[in-house]
Amino acid sequence: MLLNDMRQFFRTTACLCLSALLCVQPIAYAQQDLPDIGTAAAGTLTIAQELEYGDAYMRILRSTSPIISDPVMDEYITSLGHQLVASANDVKTPFHFHLIRDRSVNAFAFFGGYVVANTGLFLHANNESQLASVFAHEISHITQRHLARHMEDQARRTPLTIAALVGSLLLAIASPEAGIAAVNATTAGSMQASINYTRSNEQEADRFGIATLARAGFDPEGMPDFFGQLADQYRYASTPPPMLLSHPLPKARLSEARDRAGRYPRVNPPISVSFHLAKARVIARYASIDSAQSLDWFERRLQKASPMIKPTLEYGQALVYMDSGKISQAESILTRLLASDPYNNFYLDAVSDLYIHKKQYDSAINLLKKGLERKPGNQVLTINYANVLIEANRNKEAINILQRYTHSHPDETVGWSLLANANRKAANEPEQLAAEGEIFALRANWNKAISNYTRASQLAELGSLQQARYDARIDQLRIEQQRFAALQ
Repeated sequence: MLLNDMRQFFRTTACLCLSALLCVQPIAYAQQDLPDIGTAAAGTLTIAQELEYGDAYMRILRSTSPIISDPVMDEYITSLGHQLVASANDVKTPFHFHLIRDRSVNAFAFFGGYVVANTGLFLHANNESQLASVFAHEISHITQRHLARHMEDQARRTPLTIAALVGSLLLAIASPEAGIAAVNATTAGSMQASINYTRSNEQEADRFGIATLARAGFDPEGMPDFFGQLADQYRYASTPPPMLLSHPLPKARLSEARDRAGRYPRVNPPISVSFHLAKARVIARYASIDSAQSLDWFERRLQKASPMIKPTLEYGQALVYMDSGKISQAESILTRLLASDPYNNFYLDAVSDLYIHKKQYDSAINLLKKGLERKPGNQVLTINYANVLIEANRNKEAINILQRYTHSHPDETVGWSLLANANRKAANEPEQLAAEGEIFALRANWNKAISNYTRASQLAELGSLQQARYDARIDQLRIEQQRFAALQ
């Protein structure tokens, strides 16, 4: 099935379910107050089916949204997310955390353990507990299987298939703005029933979310603090951010959230340097502002920053300098930062890029080798190491590393992209086509993926193991394409 067909499928019956997500009201309830009804949807959708739907939707999201392929940011949000998952209840699926390059404030979760956040969250969160509160809320939606339970409720009241209900729900969580128009097409009775059902889910999600925050060592006040900030900032805005469309902020919700968070011991976690480095990286590279504005942002905050935060702001300055071609300014900062914290992946990543800019490939290779000796197999360092090898025209070495990497991380486009580039530079067209084919498959473009592998098979030696491998992958891709189409 073509990607456009799948998009149409996800929009088929949106008007029946979209209004539910416009009424998300995070209100904290202590864990003992409500029964655990997180597995009530077992009769509607199995965990295996949820994983299948989640994989399908993630492929569509990669093709339609600016998903960030940044190993440093991926490592940070994955570490944060898994710290929360380790303290969550009823975890039944693996979890995957992704960032979308978008300045608006929004986050959503969907089947298969996928949590997706906009980079705009970093622009508004003041500390890691506030950011973690958003992730904890979305994690709770998944662990309590709220999408499946909502489908069960809808299926009892409508003649729609599970597939159609999945499509409308996924569209709702990803595009709350689209729900505004859908509400106008929804009958009052159906909309109110959907609203009431969603409110109970939101109460449960926040109850579990605040409990998860507390158990994971974060400040449980992070949730009401963050949403309170948003309420104050956008109180008189004509167009609120997407998160406020799907998570309205009435006074009652905020007061109840503060009351519930207050039932847990107030903690004061140590300042997370990694959070502030990630925030600085977002400001420097993903906030869609020019270099002069970015430098002004960092400079103003440096004037009043604490000694612990100051290096993170200087790191952001160095990224802006490097990205705008001011290599000497970047180097003076990064050399000092790396000396103060020689195994920090944020710094190692930036300094390896600096060496590439200066064409000092051996320096970068030696730096990353030392890092990998201390952190064997680390994804950030491995990707940087392979990238430096490609820049140094040591493509065979890079290919060996990336073949192992993509085998271990088949769902990461950055590894396949580097592998395609290395094979291109090595004049190995069949392997280049195969790597590019994997990227097409990860974006649900099955026809192009199969076409790439078909061309690779034609170029391979007749009867070779390489050709047999390509042909076997073509068969696999056709099966995946059929499974994808069957979701309709």
